[in-house]
Amino acid sequence: MGKAIPTTGARASSDTAALRAAMIGLFVLLAAIGAQISFPMWPFGVPQTLQTLVVILAALHLGPRWGMASMLLYLVVGALGAPLFSKGESGLAVILGQTGGYLIGFVLCQPVIAWCVKQPDGSPRGWGGIVLGSLLGHAVVFAIGVPWLYLVRKLDQSPEINAITWSDALFGGLVVFLPGTVLKTIIAVLIARVSLPWAMSKLW
Repeated sequence: MGKAIPTTGARASSDTAALRAAMIGLFVLLAAIGAQISFPMWPFGVPQTLQTLVVILAALHLGPRWGMASMLLYLVVGALGAPLFSKGESGLAVILGQTGGYLIGFVLCQPVIAWCVKQPDGSPRGWGGIVLGSLLGHAVVFAIGVPWLYLVRKLDQSPEINAITWSDALFGGLVVFLPGTVLKTIIAVLIARVSLPWAMSKLW
């Protein structure tokens, strides 16, 4: 007997899976590259990077499930020893350190962003939805990152670690990042306004 010829639907499904896997890998790579473009911010040295731009774009292009998969894969590979984090760092200690909350926020913000940009009928929202999703995505990252920063530094008994207050954490973990957050949001929105319809139809 001859081999069964794959149906058009099966081929399309296989092509979609391959494209999605490639895009997940691409966003892991982009997150790693974005982490190396790093500017430590005063007073705690938490780095300003291009990562959150990649994080927002991952959610917009991959949707809630696959966006989470891409960022979770980034964290797992980095925790296992690949130098994917800021300044080429790696290992579980980075996730348990003062910036770990931001990294976890990269994963958890994905469904929030995706929910904002998808209408009930499955079509993409316009400018307002994309802007809201991008801003809420950043808000989730900061909502986890700032308390994590506070707790890690509060529990650290090293002599070189100064006492920290909540106002210190809010300033050093949020306020100093707001100009960069606005700029990265603008860039993400401009890109997604063009690419979101394609991404939602092909990758979500």
